[in-house]
Amino acid sequence: MTGFWGALLLGLGLCLVLEGLVFVVLPRRLDAILDLVARMPQATRRRIGLGMVAVGVGMVWIVQRGFTLD
Repeated sequence: MTGFWGALLLGLGLCLVLEGLVFVVLPRRLDAILDLVARMPQATRRRIGLGMVAVGVGMVWIVQRGFTLD
């Protein structure tokens, strides 16, 4: 599968792998992280989320432009 749908499925699969690794590798630490996030003000969580979206969009844009480390 290639094109948009292939890239979308690849991206979703990679997200699931990375998120699953957190549950496998750091199960006790995850409780502390979730507690910290729950105590954060909503505005802070929104800013962090916006920053993550911006970085993700930037990464996708760079990859789509054919970025190389040559």
